[in-house]
Amino acid sequence: MVRAKGGPLQIEDVELGEPRAEEVLVRTVASGICHTDIIVRDQVLPPGPPAILGHEGAGVVEAVGSQVHGLAPGDHVVLAPVSCSACRNCLRGHPMNCDSFTALNFGGRRADGSTAYRDSTGAELNAHFFGQSSFSNHVIVPQRGAVKVPTEAPLELLGPLGCGLQTGAGAVLSALAPPAGSSIVVFGAGGVGLAAVMAAVIAGCDPIIAVDLNASRLDTAVELGATHAVRAADDTVEQIQAITRGGADFALDAVGLPATLRQAVTALNIGGTAGLVGANAVGQEVSLDLMHLLFGRTVKGIVEGDTVPALFIPRLVELFLRGRFPFDKIIERYPFSEINTAIEDAETGRAIKPVVLY
Repeated sequence: MVRAKGGPLQIEDVELGEPRAEEVLVRTVASGICHTDIIVRDQVLPPGPPAILGHEGAGVVEAVGSQVHGLAPGDHVVLAPVSCSACRNCLRGHPMNCDSFTALNFGGRRADGSTAYRDSTGAELNAHFFGQSSFSNHVIVPQRGAVKVPTEAPLELLGPLGCGLQTGAGAVLSALAPPAGSSIVVFGAGGVGLAAVMAAVIAGCDPIIAVDLNASRLDTAVELGATHAVRAADDTVEQIQAITRGGADFALDAVGLPATLRQAVTALNIGGTAGLVGANAVGQEVSLDLMHLLFGRTVKGIVEGDTVPALFIPRLVELFLRGRFPFDKIIERYPFSEINTAIEDAETGRAIKPVVLY
């Protein structure tokens, strides 16, 4: 857990309550490290410390509540963000735009304000992060946050499908849904951006342009199917316009800075769509050319790929098993005891998608 703003994660004994009627007890096998874990540790976003973070967990069901259906002890699951299932967006099939998304996933508590987690002194802990707090050997999760996956899939690799990989792939396949042959540019070749590149291959996009400052990550993007790699520079937009002969049909900002979103929008052709999946802090603003937008261009904010996790995560697993979504190529594994090293490697760019193994 993290006990101070910006401090290291500490491994401690924690008391975990019993699952409620609609909850599941899961033994965590592995958890990915996400940029969101880091900015919450640094208190850019809530919940505050002491808190148990982690939200890309995968594990094995050990117990289920009395009202849980479709899950049983022994099932393999990927843990995903939670939603209320009752608001207008949930009912319309957009649970990642849930009216209560922030409260349920960043509140550090169950919806009723309680917590299943206490430290060795009995003090309550902020947890239930994204419904899971997967930086823990065992977690209590709502049934709707546990997605059953085939046992033949390597469970130690699957955790990032719950957030980063779902976000990038879903942004392309679900939110933007480019027709085959569409041009697309992806800003940022981290885990989210590379998932978007792999999804663009699945969608049949051409060209697929990856933009990043890191040359080795651009090489990885090409290995995963990008047709062009552009080193971020002052003339990035001009390079994209030259490759696409006027502008991209779709652009995805997986960085989340005002400068990259502005470039993503500017690089669009008439009628093009830019998606934003990256974010770094509340209150950032971006200026855009209104006349440029007027000619049919769209800017779309996308949370967690705008997917239905219970449907989309099994789809990604199936694509992986068929060799069409080779996300294993971007994963670096660490023992749980080295979680702070894994986080440091994520911050410095030494690892694209670190995963800690329990």
